[in-house]
Amino acid sequence: MWVDPDDDPRETDTQPVDERGILLDYLRNYRLTFEMKCAGLDAEQMARRSCPPSTMSLLGLVRHLTEDERHIRRVMAGEDAPKLYRTEADRDGDFNGAVADPAVVEEAWRQWRAECERTDRWLAGVTDLATRNTGFSDYGPEPGGQVQLRDILVAQIAEYARHCGHADLLRERIDGRVGQ
Repeated sequence: MWVDPDDDPRETDTQPVDERGILLDYLRNYRLTFEMKCAGLDAEQMARRSCPPSTMSLLGLVRHLTEDERHIRRVMAGEDAPKLYRTEADRDGDFNGAVADPAVVEEAWRQWRAECERTDRWLAGVTDLATRNTGFSDYGPEPGGQVQLRDILVAQIAEYARHCGHADLLRERIDGRVGQ
C-alpha cells in the first residue's frame, strides 16, 4: 500500500507542538492508515477471514473499531452509547456478523465514520488531557476507577496501531498488497 508522499492524506503542512495536538494527530493518522489499508476492496474481500484459523476480517476490524470509538465516549463522557455489534451472548459480534454483503460493508463504514466524527466533536470540546471520566471505566488495574483522557487517547492509538498491523497481514493475504 505504497502511497506517493504528495498524495498521502496523512501528510500535512502543520506539525503539532503540544501533547494534545500530537496525540490527536496520531489518532487521525492511524484512522487514515486503517482506511487506506481497506481501500478498493469489495464486500467479499472485506469479509474474508484470510488468516485462518482466526475469525478476523477487515470488515470485522471496521466494526470492532467502531465499537472502540463509541467506548471512548461511554467512558469519558458517560454517554449512553450502547454496543452496536457485541452482546453478552456474542462477545465477538463485531467479527461474527461481518458477512460478505455490500449493504453490511457500506453500513459498517458509514457507522465507523459517524462514530469517528462524534468522537472528534467530543474531543474538540475537551482541552485538558487530565480530564477524568464520568462514565464507567474498564481501563486500568481497577475497573470502575478513574482514568484520564490522556490514557484513553493513548489506548485508542495503540488499538489502531495494533489493528493496522492486523490489516496489513489480512490485506496481503487477500490481494498481495503490502503496507508502508
